[in-house]
Amino acid sequence: MNTSSKKTVMMSASCRFWMQSLLVSSLCHLITGYSARDRAHDLMSRYPLIDGHNDLALQLRILHNNRLSQIDLHNVSKVATDISRLRAGHVQTQMFAAYVMCGAQQKDAVRLTLEQIDVVRRMCTEYPDFELVTSARELKDAEMRHKIGCLVSLEGGHSIDSSLPALRMFYQLGVRSMALTHTCNTPWAESSSNLYSVFQRQNDSLTDFGKAVVEEMNRLGMIVDLSHTSWDSALAVLRHSKAPVIFSHSSSYAICNHSRNVPDWLLHKLKSNKGLIMVNLHSKFISCRDEANVSRVADHFDHIKQVIGAESIGIGGDFEGATGFPVGLQDVSKYPVLIQELLQRNWTESELADVLRRNFLRVFEEVERVRDRLGLTRPSEVQIPLEEVQNACRLELRRPDPKELPPEQNSFSRADHRSPGLLIPAAALLLPSLFWI
Repeated sequence: MNTSSKKTVMMSASCRFWMQSLLVSSLCHLITGYSARDRAHDLMSRYPLIDGHNDLALQLRILHNNRLSQIDLHNVSKVATDISRLRAGHVQTQMFAAYVMCGAQQKDAVRLTLEQIDVVRRMCTEYPDFELVTSARELKDAEMRHKIGCLVSLEGGHSIDSSLPALRMFYQLGVRSMALTHTCNTPWAESSSNLYSVFQRQNDSLTDFGKAVVEEMNRLGMIVDLSHTSWDSALAVLRHSKAPVIFSHSSSYAICNHSRNVPDWLLHKLKSNKGLIMVNLHSKFISCRDEANVSRVADHFDHIKQVIGAESIGIGGDFEGATGFPVGLQDVSKYPVLIQELLQRNWTESELADVLRRNFLRVFEEVERVRDRLGLTRPSEVQIPLEEVQNACRLELRRPDPKELPPEQNSFSRADHRSPGLLIPAAALLLPSLFWI
């Protein structure tokens, strides 16, 4: 072969090599672009999401007055959550909040909470896609049967009206988690919000009764939720609780300095507790503005992983409880978009499996193990001192003095000496707050 022929062959081989390389590169680019999305859906089909917080029950009350007969939960307008979108988002278990606004504190919070538990229980028993679950074992069984598990939580300690027996009865109804406060202080714990001026205390972020609430939740096997509590109250709980706790829908304060988010020093305490922070997707908690994007959400995950590790992270979307969500994450069907972003940031599938469900299951199972260890402990009979409650509507159990009764009740009391206590008329209910996130 002459020199010219050799050059021609070499040039031809070189062209083939570069054409093949270009083809391989193009194919890799196409495959990579496809596989990130495909990998996210495949991963979530194997490790479907346990979402720590959703306020659909609140929207059912606001939009439909809890009349489930008027809607089809497979496809619900004006909300971000329904069965079809939960399926599309690979949400296998949803923590549904039974939430009543702080204006009901010291009034009819217990009744309203019962009504919200009722609507959650109804939707989760009347629809075959759902299954009400009350234990880690039931949660796993629901996943095996391809059901969407429903866990019930209370969002705000004002729902128990400072009563441990009420707490125990809520547990009997299926409640497995309670946030100690919402946007208002309770008589025994402190909120992260200053929206309400009720129950202000100095240097007492968790009272003795508050500690008794935590102890009773540990004994029952109810998860303590620190989202909405002040940092001081959260620290006091982390020091006192025998079981791991969660922030069911909070994000990183280092990325967005909102009081609802968790600072790094408190994340370290949570790590020592073996607890869990479930990242909130509400735009104001993600970017401290009304607008956010998926990348900014992923920044929270990256930062928390750097501080305390992926084994301490979950997801608590806060859909239906907030009004603004990042572009691309507007409803519960969009969770794979977030997982795709984290995969592209080199999160491993094992780390994401932890975030999606294994971390929550570990916490739930440890809460149950603590409950089992405390099995011989009798139910607490601690009662909150009346002076701490400061509630004129609270019945004091003593025989009424006719001189203290209003004229319209005085004649009745004289006729019926069996009356067990002093009856005080309830105050008018304040207008409900519009703040529930």
